[in-house]
Amino acid sequence: MSTPRPRAGHFSILYFASAASFTNKSADDLVAPIKLSTLVDQLEDMYPTIKQRILHSCALTVNLEYVDVQTDADMLINEGDEVAIIPPVSSG
Repeated sequence: MSTPRPRAGHFSILYFASAASFTNKSADDLVAPIKLSTLVDQLEDMYPTIKQRILHSCALTVNLEYVDVQTDADMLINEGDEVAIIPPVSSG
């Protein structure tokens, strides 16, 4: 299954597992460009408590590359980019 391209001037953010359950969505298109640190704040505005309930334990990728919200805070997310929020996975 391929991800649809974001609208012009936007980027895609994909939600997996508990992040998708929390947002009740599998994806959003958000306005680009935006700094990674600003994205986290924007997600908190859109989905109150997402930082402490979901994002604190998730991995984030930008264009399939893992990023660190603190280390890469100034990274610019551009038009057409794909961000993914990936909660921890466990197996039994």
